Amino acid sequence: MSHRPVIELHDVWVSYGPIPALEAIDLVVQSDDFLGVIGPNGGGKSTLLKVILGLVSPDRGRVLVLGEPPERSRSAVGYVSQRPFFNSDFPASVWDVTLMGRCGVKGMLRSYDAHDRTLAEEALRTVGMLRTADKQIGQLSGGEQQRVFIARALAAKPAILLLDEPLASIDPTMQTEFYEMLQKLRREVAIIMVSHDVGAVSVHVDTIACLNRQLYHHGAAELTQEVLEATYQCPVQLITHGPVPHRVLKEH
Repeated sequence: MSHRPVIELHDVWVSYGPIPALEAIDLVVQSDDFLGVIGPNGGGKSTLLKVILGLVSPDRGRVLVLGEPPERSRSAVGYVSQRPFFNSDFPASVWDVTLMGRCGVKGMLRSYDAHDRTLAEEALRTVGMLRTADKQIGQLSGGEQQRVFIARALAAKPAILLLDEPLASIDPTMQTEFYEMLQKLRREVAIIMVSHDVGAVSVHVDTIACLNRQLYHHGAAELTQEVLEATYQCPVQLITHGPVPHRVLKEH
């Protein structure tokens, strides 16, 4: 994969009425990045993703996605929300849900063709869910459902994949396997993942953005106590045990 900027934010400010959400954000994401975004609740993480998607317009500043304003490049950005809304009793199969990813590319009223079906099959194979294609989506576990929703996003052949707390509904024992899947995906797409799990993120991603309205750090995944305390604005304790370092926030 080539190394080139796919997302550029320059001096971006966003507020919701009198409440500031993002302040003076400068952020460049490369085509081969696996970026983890961490920070406290209300720190602007989801707002950042919405700005990249073109769903929220900055009060000031410049946003480019693949060299274009985000509303023009939205079809090249895959997005998986923290808790995708769907009725678990709705009789939609894994195959049906994955094919829906093609709607944003070709339009809602156009029928699927062989090319769409090939891309959906490839996406399910990539996330290891092709064997479940005929199952009803509501019968799957939370982790399996997240894989299918990622497959739906991948079916559109995006250049960028945005994940908002994708591990929130996944059993901790399955999270390592999920990260391994993301490591394979990043060979094809740039990934930005919002997460609250500071320890796991610092182990698995390439770079980290620490966000609390302002960007306190963007760079190597080696985080210092000072950076985390500035981001979370509370005392932070770093604990290392076993073969994998874990970082735990103190109660505050």
